[in-house]
Amino acid sequence: MRLDGSCQCGKVRFSVESETPYPYMFCYCSICRKTSGAVTCNVMGKRATLKVKGAAHVRSYHAVIRKAGQRASRSKGERAFCGLCGSHLYALDDRWPEGVWPNAAAIDTELPVPPEHVQLMTRYKPAWVPAVADGPRFAEYPKLSIAAWHEERGLTTPSSARRAPRAVSGKSRRASGKAPSRARRARKTSAE
Repeated sequence: MRLDGSCQCGKVRFSVESETPYPYMFCYCSICRKTSGAVTCNVMGKRATLKVKGAAHVRSYHAVIRKAGQRASRSKGERAFCGLCGSHLYALDDRWPEGVWPNAAAIDTELPVPPEHVQLMTRYKPAWVPAVADGPRFAEYPKLSIAAWHEERGLTTPSSARRAPRAVSGKSRRASGKAPSRARRARKTSAE
C-alpha cells in the first residue's frame, strides 16, 4: 500500500510503500511525547521505496535516552522533521536498514482501522494522557514487531512496489530454508 505523507506547512512531502499500514501501536515514552506533542503511533514502510520532496527542509534528530542510574546516551534511531514547521515525519534506524517508520499523524493517506490497539511504554504515561480501552498494554517495548503483529492477524498488505527475488545458490532464500521469517527479520517495534 502506498502511503503519502506531509508536514503541516506543506514544504515536505513523502511517499513510501508499506505492507504494515495499520496504526495500532501507541507509545507513551517521553521521547515520542516530546518530539510529537503527545502520544504517537508509527507504521512501517520499506525504506528503499521512500521518496521525499522538499528534502532540503528535512532535519534529523537523535533523541537523548535517559535511564535512571545510567549516563544519558544518543539514540541510534534518527527522527526526520520539517525544519520549517517542526512536524515529525518518520524515523530511520540503520540497525534495521530495510525499514522506515512514518509517524501515522503525518500520513495523508486514509489508514486502515486496526482491530485492536497496543499500548507500549506505559510506565512513562503521564496521568493526564488518556489510555485506549482495547488491546494489551506493555510497560516497555513488546517482543512482537510491527511486521509480526500484522502477520499474526492476517493484515499484511501486498506492496505495489515490485521487488526481484533474491537468490542463494540458484534458489530463493525462502526455498532454501535460510531466510528468517519476516517476523524475525523485523523485530523492531518502532525506532527509538
